[in-house]
Amino acid sequence: MNRSTLTFISGSLLTAASLSAETAPAEWGQFRGPNHDGTAPATKVSNWKGAKLKTLWKTDTPTGFSSFAVAGAKAFTIVTGETEGNTGEVLVALDVRTGKEVWSKPLTVIGKYDGGGDAGTPENKGGDGPRSTPVVNGDKVYAIDANLGVFCFEAATGKPVWNHDVMKDNAGVQIKWQNAASPVIDGDILMMCGGGAGQALLGLNKDTGKVVWKGENDKMTHATPVIADIHGVHQAIFFTQVGLVGLNPTDGKVLWRADYPFKVSTAASPVVYEDIVYCSAGYGVGGGAFKISKSGSGLSAEAIWRRENECFNHWSTPVVKDGYLYGMFSFKEYGAGPMACVDIKTGKDIWKQEGFGPGQLILSGDKLIALSDKGEVVVVEANPEKYVELKRDDVLDGKVWSYPVLAYDRLFARSTKEGVCLEIQ
Repeated sequence: MNRSTLTFISGSLLTAASLSAETAPAEWGQFRGPNHDGTAPATKVSNWKGAKLKTLWKTDTPTGFSSFAVAGAKAFTIVTGETEGNTGEVLVALDVRTGKEVWSKPLTVIGKYDGGGDAGTPENKGGDGPRSTPVVNGDKVYAIDANLGVFCFEAATGKPVWNHDVMKDNAGVQIKWQNAASPVIDGDILMMCGGGAGQALLGLNKDTGKVVWKGENDKMTHATPVIADIHGVHQAIFFTQVGLVGLNPTDGKVLWRADYPFKVSTAASPVVYEDIVYCSAGYGVGGGAFKISKSGSGLSAEAIWRRENECFNHWSTPVVKDGYLYGMFSFKEYGAGPMACVDIKTGKDIWKQEGFGPGQLILSGDKLIALSDKGEVVVVEANPEKYVELKRDDVLDGKVWSYPVLAYDRLFARSTKEGVCLEIQ
């Protein structure tokens, strides 16, 4: 693939030692990080106001909203490219030291998406493309394309290991704007939604791609499932068109359900805090939370609050710290939507700060590291008392609906045009 804008600052070369597992934050191999919840250990920065973000490299990342997965000294993402004259989604592996392409593999041919991803401000729109983020697990990398093809490659070389066509093999049911959910792997099982009646929720063996379990009739959404332990019960939580579904990752057995409305698209993942599960969607739905209770070996969900047509997370999943949600709470407020703090137990707004749009953020220690939709890195205290901004730098051209990533003590980010690796000094 052509990477015409690649730049590299040799004086900032990452050494092999700096890529060791002992470095914290270490790797970020899956969507929303090693804990599935957008959190990472605190950085080594003691004074963010005096810190500098130094560009180590930039490279083309043509169109779309796939985030980086960073592990094994490589940064993986899905971009738009051409293979034998056909335009489609391409999984690329970049060297984290230089940003140079190590290998790339075509996933699916898709000339045009349904169009929702072209929205934005008048001066910053377009760029519709791949939405799903790859996942690195062990020595393999996994991806789900827009047409529900599932792929496994050797992470080091890009050699294909297996693929599985959910549309063909599981009577897959596509949705408007195509698949945006990322693979979730727990133990030996890769989980996803998208099959037809009786096999909507799927668990594939990560080594072979064979179906280990399947069940239920839920239609898929754009939301990626999360992994959590509630009342000591390990589970995966899906956010389908029916609502929330907690299940056992090993065998797919449903543990609990909570009905929740669906209109047009649900794209933000559930957020878990202790025994509370929060969820939100746009298009008039809004936010709400459920308390999960345990009786004997059974789990059940009870609604504790709901804000219809308010408390929107369009596709930006918030993080939670000490009972407070922090994230981008808006619906189609491109360039202007706020970062906000919300009490997860009550749904009460604590504070809002305009000017972020539907960007994304993660939590590192007690600091929020955000990307505005116009490409600014903004560092904010995770403070429920007030908004306290510590750092703001413009780092990317293009539209940013992807998550920032902390790995190897570097910050990785991408837009519809370019990806960047930043050293925090």
